[in-house]
Amino acid sequence: MTDWTSGYVADIGYTYGYYQELNPLRVKLAFLSQGLVCPDIGTACELGFGQGLSVNLHAAGSITSWHGTDFNPAQAGFAQELADVSGASVHLVDQAFTDFCSRPDLPDFDYIGLHGIWSWISDENRTAIVDFIRRKLKVGGVLYISYNTLPGWAAFAPMRHLMTEHAEVIGSEGRGIVSRIDDAIDFADQLLSTNPLFSRANPLVGERIKKLKEQNRHYLAHEYFNRDWHPMHFATMADWLSSAKVQYACSANYLDHIDVLNLTADQQAFLKQIPDPMFRESVRDFMVNQYFRRDYWVKGARILSGLQQAEALRAHKVMLLTSRSDVSLKISGAISELTMSPDIYYPILDSLADHKTKTLRQIEIGVAARGINFAQVLQAVMALTGAGHIVSVQDEVVTAKAKKTADKINAYLIDKARGSGEISYLASPVTCGGVLVGRFAQLFLLAQSHGKKRPEEWAKAAWEVLAMQGQRLVREGQTIESAEDNIAELTAQATMFAEKQMPILKALQIA
Repeated sequence: MTDWTSGYVADIGYTYGYYQELNPLRVKLAFLSQGLVCPDIGTACELGFGQGLSVNLHAAGSITSWHGTDFNPAQAGFAQELADVSGASVHLVDQAFTDFCSRPDLPDFDYIGLHGIWSWISDENRTAIVDFIRRKLKVGGVLYISYNTLPGWAAFAPMRHLMTEHAEVIGSEGRGIVSRIDDAIDFADQLLSTNPLFSRANPLVGERIKKLKEQNRHYLAHEYFNRDWHPMHFATMADWLSSAKVQYACSANYLDHIDVLNLTADQQAFLKQIPDPMFRESVRDFMVNQYFRRDYWVKGARILSGLQQAEALRAHKVMLLTSRSDVSLKISGAISELTMSPDIYYPILDSLADHKTKTLRQIEIGVAARGINFAQVLQAVMALTGAGHIVSVQDEVVTAKAKKTADKINAYLIDKARGSGEISYLASPVTCGGVLVGRFAQLFLLAQSHGKKRPEEWAKAAWEVLAMQGQRLVREGQTIESAEDNIAELTAQATMFAEKQMPILKALQIA
């Protein structure tokens, strides 16, 4: 009998995660900062879309036409359900990569994205994907790909192999994957308690096992317990992609663009002495002990002139995604947590505090009197975007066209929040993607859509939903038992939501 899973975990669904790096709008600022031409993206494809939350939010929040596949029929079914609800131009199937990538009826794509899946598939599937990229990515088109990386995974790879082997050899198939994962982690913990020479030579392995205990088992099943698991060096990835005629453009992780966050002065100087940009990336991975890369590649990189780059950057639009008071100037990089200069960052944040769309040129003009130059504005925007406080904004014409599909998918997801908190993102036609909105916030929005106007009314409506299912809130680790205390806690949260989050959601055209 044919194994349609090809060794990939299929008896447990993937998490309902949203991955902002897949948002095509994020490509623009990353490319402009590197002096590269960014294509207009009208057709896009996601390979291995999981539950399909990212692809559907990106389709619903834009006018881009999306295609995609995920071999798991349960996941593809949910993704298709979201697509039907939104009415966006998104076409999703449950075909294997080898079947999907050989289809003659697909359009050519401006953008192809794969988040994580590359590390967990066979060489046969990788070969099919590379050939697909070669044939179907347009000239000038962008590839986003993320994958587990060496040398970061080198120390833990033997332990991962041992846990997988335990799940297969010792674990009972009838107990299910979650029980087998728990048993494998317990076994690894017991092994390390014997103080083997392996853990003495690799002391960070124990810390990683501790983190595994705290993580979602659905995530761990797909992250660690597939048959195929192949972390690879950047140079190896470049070899794989060479036949697809794409070249490395830049990191999709904006914080990677800021050297001071990730490299010492000596390391920066050392890297500058390396003339080959590809080899420089390999060396940098050793410096930061890279374990997961998020990269943009391009088929035919074109360089902007200095004037073109300056004009395009200044015309780029952004908005503040969080409350001004909630922004921390402490940003974590590979080497440390650094505190950004208040003299630079606070004026920039103040200029965005009204949550209105601003161009980088408008920000530059607004802070010029404080002695802040454009290079400092750009670095601050990159850092704050990487930290999740600032987001790029698409043209108003596109936003107006995407509003209808975004509203439809949001209404559906908000209604689903009555029974579950699994999905914590909604679509914004302003940002072309997903925005974090927790379950209680979604319930408050639901109450508002039913005509409730005040936080007290939102709280009571939310409590009716929770009480019907025997659910209670938890505060400081303790379950709140009485209805009165639950309503009081919800009212406090609803009041805070109205003051801080509602203005932002309105600016994002979600509320």
